[in-house]
Amino acid sequence: MLSTIIFIVVLLHLGAGFGYLAYKLSPSKKTTDSDNTTLNS
Repeated sequence: MLSTIIFIVVLLHLGAGFGYLAYKLSPSKKTTDSDNTTLNS
């Protein structure tokens, strides 16, 4: 029971992470430099 809950949470976390990355990278190709500097700093 606990392992299934952990598995679902991990899947949701990965899905949200990939969705956020796709959302951040796809529409703003012009501001990749500013995004990279803010992420690095």
